[in-house]
Amino acid sequence: MTSPDIASDVNAIRSIDAVPVILSMVKHLTGMRFAAVARVTETKWVACAVDDSIEFGLQPGGELVLESTIGHEIRQHKTPVIFGHASAHPIFSKHHTPKTYGLESYISIPIVKANGDFFGTLCAIDSVPANLDEPAIAKTLMLFAQLIALSLDAQNNLEVTKAALVDANESGRL
Repeated sequence: MTSPDIASDVNAIRSIDAVPVILSMVKHLTGMRFAAVARVTETKWVACAVDDSIEFGLQPGGELVLESTIGHEIRQHKTPVIFGHASAHPIFSKHHTPKTYGLESYISIPIVKANGDFFGTLCAIDSVPANLDEPAIAKTLMLFAQLIALSLDAQNNLEVTKAALVDANESGRL
């Protein structure tokens, strides 16, 4: 069961019109068949938006065990994680996440708001290897993550402005 704060984060991502297009482009650019925006907190990993062609089975609002994800690690260091062939990788061939979920290819980019707060990740996975060595792939996904963060910031600023307007209107009536 997702908390009200997490539910509002899922709704915030859902309300960004560009997110479905971004997820489709992530799949196209990487050649991978699953892309998502995830909210990652100290205690939860929750899918906010999903484009799934491999029937991974995760829907918006769906959760993974936080410690089973690489997003948990990314939340701590705020740097991208990219590998195209886990079973041949010196680190990720031994890592629990690819083994747990049967992953060969993985890319995850942190989504960090303007104030420095970590929101979550823009990620793509697949059970088959992918060629992720082209620097333009990571750079493009970083731009997409920034776009999502900017959209979240704009939504928040709009809500703050609306609340201030309501307060000003109430004060004006008094």
